[in-house]
Amino acid sequence: MNEGQHLIRSKPKRKIGKWILISFASLIMLLVLGLLIAYPILKYEPLEQAKQAMESNSALVVKTEDNSLLFEPADKKVIQPSLIFYPGALVDAESYAPLARKVAEAGHRVYIVKMPFDLAIFGKNRANPLIQSHPDDTFVIGGHSLGGAFAARYAAANTSKLAGVFFLGSYADEGGSLKNSGLDVLQVTGSKDGVLNWKVWEESKQNLPADTTKYVSIEGGNHGQFGTYGKQKGDQDATISSQQQLDEVSQAIIEWMRTLKK
Repeated sequence: MNEGQHLIRSKPKRKIGKWILISFASLIMLLVLGLLIAYPILKYEPLEQAKQAMESNSALVVKTEDNSLLFEPADKKVIQPSLIFYPGALVDAESYAPLARKVAEAGHRVYIVKMPFDLAIFGKNRANPLIQSHPDDTFVIGGHSLGGAFAARYAAANTSKLAGVFFLGSYADEGGSLKNSGLDVLQVTGSKDGVLNWKVWEESKQNLPADTTKYVSIEGGNHGQFGTYGKQKGDQDATISSQQQLDEVSQAIIEWMRTLKK
């Protein structure tokens, strides 16, 4: 084949490659644009009760930091462990302020992580700087729904940094398997949760330590009331109040943290 023939045959290949690259870039741009348009519509905003829980007082300091919300005792006498919380998908971090406040009022330092686009899939490692900021603390990590799944993925890759993992209406998938981690685990569900995939949740038990996992069911609780942002699409109606579910969930977390090995 002479040089002229080679050039003639290579031009169509270059054109096809360029077309594929342009098409792929256009698809990515459309997906990003779609997310930007849909995001404000799909996002769950905190209710007034959650906004009020963001106020500091003489006993509790609440701070909004770059990528997190911090709740800690005003006297700095922090009870170990500290807690890192990953929010559910498309739920504003402030929606979990009442829960964080209850845990902090019991003496623990609590961080609610603010995720890019309120999706933990884009911020799995945001626990790192929080742990580094208090090297003498022990930490547990967990979250609600999608947040719990990605907290588990973080924990699976950073076991030595943590004392335990907790799940609220959530589970550990294979990518976040904690089966051989040696960590203590708390699994909290609401009996009226209409968003949680119960079949997958049951199957995912194999990804948790058999001897160190504690299961707690909130009778009458649903998916949305793990936070304070109102009714979530696809959820069932709770048969207990949001306040009662908040009290039971926070108490379960506090009691579990007080019994950790580390």
